[in-house]
Amino acid sequence: MTVRNLEFLLAPRSVAVVGASNRPRSVGEIVTRNLLRGGFSGPVLPVNPHDRSVSGVLAYPGVADLPTAPDLAVIVTPPDTVAEIVTDLGARGTRAAVILTAGFGEGGREQGIARRQGVLNASRPHLLRIVGPNCLGIAVPGAGLNATFAHIPPLAGDIALLTQSGGMAVAMLDWATARGIGFSAIVSMGDMIDVDFGDLLDYFAADARTKSILLYVEGITHARKFMSAARRAARAKPVIVVKAGRAREGAAAAASHTGALAGADAVYDAAFRRAGMLRVVEMEELFDAAATLSFMSPPKGNRLVIMSNGGGPAVLATDALIEAGGRLAALAPTTIERLDAVLPSTWSRGNPVDIIGDADSTRYARATSILLDEPNADAVLVANCPTAVSSPLEAAHGLVDGLQQGNARPGETKKNVLAAWMGETAATEGRAHLAAAGVAQYDTPERAVRAFMHLVRYRENQALLMETPPPRAAGVQSDARSAAAVIAAALVQGREWLDAVEVAQVLGWYDIPVVRTGRAHSAEEAATLADQHDGNVALKIQSRDIVHKSDVGGVALGLRGGAAVRAEAQAMLARVQRAQPAARIDGFIVQDMVARPAAIELIAGFTVDPTFGPVILFGHGGTAVEVLADKSLELPPLNTALALAQIQRTRVYRLLKGFRDRSPCDIDGLAAVLVQLGQLAADLPEIVELDLNPLLADAAGVIVLDGRIRIRQPTSSGAARMAIRPYPKDLESTLRLPDGSTWRLRPIRPEDAEALHALVARTRPEDLRFRFFRPVKELSPQLTAQLCQIDYDREMALVAEGPDGFAGVARIYADPDRAKAEFAVLVRSDLKEHGMGWALMQAIIGVARQRGIGEIFGDVMQSNRAMLELSAALGFHKEAHPDDHDLVRVRLTLTPAGTDT
Repeated sequence: MTVRNLEFLLAPRSVAVVGASNRPRSVGEIVTRNLLRGGFSGPVLPVNPHDRSVSGVLAYPGVADLPTAPDLAVIVTPPDTVAEIVTDLGARGTRAAVILTAGFGEGGREQGIARRQGVLNASRPHLLRIVGPNCLGIAVPGAGLNATFAHIPPLAGDIALLTQSGGMAVAMLDWATARGIGFSAIVSMGDMIDVDFGDLLDYFAADARTKSILLYVEGITHARKFMSAARRAARAKPVIVVKAGRAREGAAAAASHTGALAGADAVYDAAFRRAGMLRVVEMEELFDAAATLSFMSPPKGNRLVIMSNGGGPAVLATDALIEAGGRLAALAPTTIERLDAVLPSTWSRGNPVDIIGDADSTRYARATSILLDEPNADAVLVANCPTAVSSPLEAAHGLVDGLQQGNARPGETKKNVLAAWMGETAATEGRAHLAAAGVAQYDTPERAVRAFMHLVRYRENQALLMETPPPRAAGVQSDARSAAAVIAAALVQGREWLDAVEVAQVLGWYDIPVVRTGRAHSAEEAATLADQHDGNVALKIQSRDIVHKSDVGGVALGLRGGAAVRAEAQAMLARVQRAQPAARIDGFIVQDMVARPAAIELIAGFTVDPTFGPVILFGHGGTAVEVLADKSLELPPLNTALALAQIQRTRVYRLLKGFRDRSPCDIDGLAAVLVQLGQLAADLPEIVELDLNPLLADAAGVIVLDGRIRIRQPTSSGAARMAIRPYPKDLESTLRLPDGSTWRLRPIRPEDAEALHALVARTRPEDLRFRFFRPVKELSPQLTAQLCQIDYDREMALVAEGPDGFAGVARIYADPDRAKAEFAVLVRSDLKEHGMGWALMQAIIGVARQRGIGEIFGDVMQSNRAMLELSAALGFHKEAHPDDHDLVRVRLTLTPAGTDT
C-alpha cells in the first residue's frame, strides 16, 4: 500500500482511544488527555471495559459498543489483544489505527513476530492502515490532533516530521518548541509494519500545508517505493534527512575491494543524494536546514564572500568553508576599488573582507551593498563580534540597511546573505533585529557556513534530479544473452567466481575495454600463449579459492617470451602452494602488459546492498585502494550526467583533469564504463559483486587490467533487485500504421531532451495548447527534465521514433497505489490523421493494463474534437470536469492483464 486511506490517519473526523485510562501517568491516560486538550473538533471516543468515563468523557466497553465507526483508532492495550481489536475496528469501518504498544517482534522475538503477522492479517482485508507498533503516535497541530503521549503539545507550523524513533520524536519536539518551531504533522512510525517513509513522503509531497519534510531514519523498507516517493517529494519541496547509525557495518565480510568500500552508510548517502534530498548529521542541523531551504533560494555555485569586523571569525568561517568543499570568492578589481573608497586603508583588500574592529553601522551598510554586487560570489556571509566601539545592534542595523540599498537596483538577482552574530548577551538584540528583517542569522560563523553549504548541496542534488544528459553515444552495445550463458555454465560447475578469461568475455560483451587475456592449464601452455604476444605479458595464478592474487605471490609482471613465462609459472606455483596450501590451482592467466606510464589507476564496480540492491562504485584504485578510501557511490541505472557527477565527487578527479605536463584523461570513457556497469547490473542478476581494479585511464582512453566477478543463483530478476527501476527494454517494439509506415516504439530516456525539443518545434501551436492547456513555444529545462527523466516504476512514456526524430509521445502517470493513471498524448502535426494517435494510445493502454492499473483518465479541452473522438472510439467515457468548464474528463476502466515487477 501507499497513500490509500491515509486521509483517515492524518485528517480524521473522529478518534477512538482503545485502552484509554484514568490511571495517572499511564500511556492510555496521557494520550486521552492530549487528544481532549488539543482542540480536536471531532468526537474523542474512549474505550475502557472497566470505567464509565475517562477524563470526564463517556467511555465504551468495547469497539462494538461505539456509537459510530471512528476514522482513526489509537491502540494502547497489551500486545496479545491488538490483533483482535484491529479485526473489530475493521469490521466497524475504521480505516486507520496507531498502535503505541510494543512487543511485536522487536529484536527478532518469535512471539512478537507472530503478533505482528496477526495484526497485518487482521488489517489487510479492510484496507485498514497501521502506524506502528511501538511508536509515540501522531500529531496534526493545525487540526488540534495530538494522538501522542508526548509531554508537551507541538506548535502548528509547516514542517512535517517523520521519524522511526519515538524517543527522538519527543526530543525533537521539545527542542523545536523551545525555539518556536511548529509542525504541519508529526508521525512516529515505530516498527513500520505497514505505513512507512514511502507512504508518508507521497502524502506530504501533495500536502499544501507542508513546506518542508524532515526525516529521522534508522532503516528503510521497500527501497524502490521509498526512492520513487522521495524523488517525487524532493521535486516538490525540501526533504531533509538525518540517518542514525553512521558507523561502518558489514564491510568486513565483503570479499572484493568494491564490497569492502561500499559500506552501508555510504549507500544510504548515495540513495538520499540520488533522490534529491539533503542529508544532515545533527538534530539542530535538521531544523537549521529546514529554515534555510524554506527561506533562501539555492545559489548558483559554492563561492562565498566573507565579511567580518575581526580576523578571528573570518578565519573560522574560511576553515569551515574549505573543509565543507566550498570556495572563497575572488573579489573582482571593481569590487576592491569600491571597497577602497569606503573602508579604512588597513582593510584586508581581499576575501575574507576584514572591515576592522571599529566598524560602525554605516561601514557595515556600505560594504554589504558593494559585496551584493560582487559578480564572482554566490552568497555573502556577514559576521560580527561585539566591541565597545560599535554594538551588535548597530551592526545589525547597518547590515539591514545595506541589504535594502544593494537589492533595490533593478535587474539584479538577490544574493543570499547569512549573518553570524557572535556572543550571547551582547548579540541578542542584534539577532532579534536581523530576524525581524528576515535575515538568516546564526550564533557562530561555522553554523552560518554550514547553512550556506546546505544550500549548495541541495542545489547540486536537485540539479542531478532535474538534469537531462546529452544524447546517447552511438555504437554502445551489450550482449546480455552471451554473458548470461557464460555465467550459467560457471554456476553449473559450482563456482562462485568467474575466471579472468570469462571476466574479459563478459566485459567485452558490454563494450568495456579490457586487456587481451588467455587461459593456460600448465606452465608449458602459459609459455606457448606468451610466445603469441608481441610484447611483455603478465602472468597470474588461476584459482577459484584465491581472490586477491598479489597477496599470495600470484602475479608476475613484465615477462617477455615463453621461456621467461615458463620459469616464472613454475616458481609462482611453488609460492602460492606455500602461502595457501589448500587452494585448488586451475592453471594460469596470461595477459598483455599495457605500457601506459602516465595512466592513473582507478577502481570501478558494483556490489549488492541488502536494502538498495546494486550500487556502483568509482574511486582511486590500485593495491592501496582501501587505504586511499577515495570513493563515490551511485545507485544504478546511470546516465552520462550521473556518471560524470559520480567521478567528480572523488579526489582523484583533480588528477584526471590533468596537471602539470599530464594531459586530461578520457573522463567521458570512464563515464561510459560506469553507465555500462549499471546496465550489466540490471541485465545479469547472477552477478553479486563486480570489481575492476586497476582500471587505467589516460588521454588515450580507458582499459581494465584486472577484474573479478562473483556470481550466485539469482532470487529475482536484475530489474527487480534495483531500487530505481531501470529502462524497460522489454517494451521496445515496432509500430505499424495503416499507411504502411513503421516506427520504432520505445520508452523515453533521459537522453531524449533534444529529440523532444525537436518534436515540439515541429508541432503547431494549437496542438501544443491542446497538450499543455496553455500556449507553449518551447519546453523549459525543468519541464523537459520532468518529461524525460521519468520514474519507470510509476510512469511510462512511449515514443514513436523514425529516421527524422520523434513522431509522437504517449504517457501515463500512475498514483502510488496504481488504482488510477492520468494519460497524455502528443502527435507531430504533420503526422496527424495517419493513425499515429490511435496506435500510441493503444500501446500506452496496454502498458497500463499490464501493470494492473484499474483506470486511466485524462483531461481534454472542449475544443479538442479530434482527441474527444479518439477517446470515444477507444472506449473512454466522458464526464464534466470537476473544476474547469473548458475541460472534459474522459475515463477508461481497465481489466488488468497482470501486474509486472
